[in-house]
Amino acid sequence: MIDGVEIKDLVTHSDERGFFRELIRVTDPFFSEGFGQFSHSVMYQGVTKAWHIHQKQVDWWYVAGGVLKVVLHDRRPDSPTAGMTMGLFMGENQKAQVLKIPPGVAHGCSCISGPAHLFYITSRVYDPDDEGRIPHDDEELGYDWLKGPAIT
Repeated sequence: MIDGVEIKDLVTHSDERGFFRELIRVTDPFFSEGFGQFSHSVMYQGVTKAWHIHQKQVDWWYVAGGVLKVVLHDRRPDSPTAGMTMGLFMGENQKAQVLKIPPGVAHGCSCISGPAHLFYITSRVYDPDDEGRIPHDDEELGYDWLKGPAIT
């Protein structure tokens, strides 16, 4: 696990009418950086968005429909997990979770099953000066977004 990345497992209350799932409370230690903006993104199957990074902003991601393969890479030079890459699946038929992405951690995703609905909260309002982009095929990160699943 990358230092500072947190995953909050969610509790789902289901019955014959459907379900209720609480995502984040303002009192959660997981949410201590606070609210800046709430956004919704839709991605179609086969779409990849990578890499994105912030120097100040914290993101909290929740996938409500579809499935995303999320990949994170620690670009913080002073982090105990500097250079580490991790991945997880979020969305339908996955563990119900909210993902916290700290500043300095590059992130991207591929829509495995779509359309995928990503709801995310940011700790700050949109600031173009804090919006960093890294090419999907950046050699330093060394992640192959085009590689398919292993053949078994």
